[in-house]
Amino acid sequence: MSGSHPSRVLRAKPLWIVNGVITGVLALLFAVFYVGANIDPVDHMTKLPVGLVNADEGAGQVNLGTRITESIERSTASGDKIDWRVMGEKEMKEELGEGKLYGALVVPAHFTSSVTALTSTTTTGTPTRPTLTVLTNQSAGSVGSSLARAATTQAAENASAQVGRELTARTGAQRQTLPAAARVLLADPAAVRVEDGHPLGSHSGLGLTAFYYALALVVCGMLSANVISGQVDHALGYTHNDMGPVRLHRPLIRATRVQTLAISATLMTALSLLMGTLVMVGAVGVMGMDASHLPLLWLFSVCAIAVSGIGALTLLAVFGTPGMLVVTLVFIGMAVPTSGATTPLEALPGFYRFLAEFEPLRQITGGVRSILYYDAQGDAGLTRAWLMMAAGLAAAVLFGFGVLGWYDRKGLHRVPAEAAPEKTAVSVQPR
Repeated sequence: MSGSHPSRVLRAKPLWIVNGVITGVLALLFAVFYVGANIDPVDHMTKLPVGLVNADEGAGQVNLGTRITESIERSTASGDKIDWRVMGEKEMKEELGEGKLYGALVVPAHFTSSVTALTSTTTTGTPTRPTLTVLTNQSAGSVGSSLARAATTQAAENASAQVGRELTARTGAQRQTLPAAARVLLADPAAVRVEDGHPLGSHSGLGLTAFYYALALVVCGMLSANVISGQVDHALGYTHNDMGPVRLHRPLIRATRVQTLAISATLMTALSLLMGTLVMVGAVGVMGMDASHLPLLWLFSVCAIAVSGIGALTLLAVFGTPGMLVVTLVFIGMAVPTSGATTPLEALPGFYRFLAEFEPLRQITGGVRSILYYDAQGDAGLTRAWLMMAAGLAAAVLFGFGVLGWYDRKGLHRVPAEAAPEKTAVSVQPR
């Protein structure tokens, strides 16, 4: 038994080097993933989908709505940052209701006739100012909706100015005979009105409850995997369990690595029923979150926790002690910035958009968003969520049991036979 004081380990260079490298890399990666993804969304924005609707009925041979939509579609002012999608009102409402659009610009039915009235010398009183309607969609993400609103409002203002120049040139000398109010409106004839294109309930967190609910599911799966992994190891006698000042040991029950993962995954699957239920009870029942399709939400919650937990258990089993760092990076570090819930995927750098294709939080957020905001429509992200969770579960099972089976075949047991004690008794001793 060494008589050295425990503090002497602080003189060991490997202790400082190993821990310094691990914590330093972790800090750097979190900064890169969290800050890097959101540092300049406007500059990285590419083809943000925004609807462009011309409902203008025109007046005679003139249809200013057509001119405006064609002008916006051809405009190079926004470069490739906005993907203007020309569509009808019905299609626009459907896509807003599926989260496929971050906003829309609508030219109303009587736009041309309202603009024409500004140049009429027979108009008495104050002429009615035509309007262009900007629709937002917070359910698709508050940042994305804000970016779309800014671009759409700018396009509407530019369109109004263009129409004003055309009216001014057309009226010429006649302009002096127009009512004073009409002359003022000629330079900028259209008002821009902003409306919510897909209203949400007051308890929807401005479109963020889906993200936070999905994050709760992933965190439950990830953290419970760490707990279950430790408790299964303790139950099998491979590790001790500290309860305050008391250290508990159990008799060693030899289990292969494959058997250990199977036991842990079974426990995770069963406990997901409890966790999924309590997450929904806490969010909907206790906190009053707006939600519908409750049976489906419960089933999705249970499955999301189970898949996240089994995935985390696999990484812990394959990588051992470093596995928790890998789990943290996969399920939190790389997942939150690429979830599409805060910054839209179209405003992320290319590397982050690549990660978003398979990161679990993005898939789960899409499914929860569909259930909470879009009437559980498959096209709104629910179908993709189910498919990606099934693929993730299959990948975790194949990877985990495949690698652990190889460990077992190579004789890489957790306690080599020659090192294991013949008899292990239960003991309780103070630390």
